[in-house]
Amino acid sequence: MSEYMKAGKFKTECLKVMDRVKKTRRKVIITKHNVPVAQLVPIEEKEQSLFGKLKGTVHFKGDIISPINEEWDADR
Repeated sequence: MSEYMKAGKFKTECLKVMDRVKKTRRKVIITKHNVPVAQLVPIEEKEQSLFGKLKGTVHFKGDIISPINEEWDADR
């Protein structure tokens, strides 16, 4: 379903119309003298892969590889 809007009205409400298109995912056809001249459509957003999403979010302090010379309950 599309919404039609006159070019003059679109010019005055452009930012509001863009927000509405993003929210409702419905295109708006802009007309000039009742003739369609352009359409505003939502961008198809790509799904991001979960792989690598946390890259750069973990930071290590000190040496995490060397033994700590403490006995753990799991080692018994």
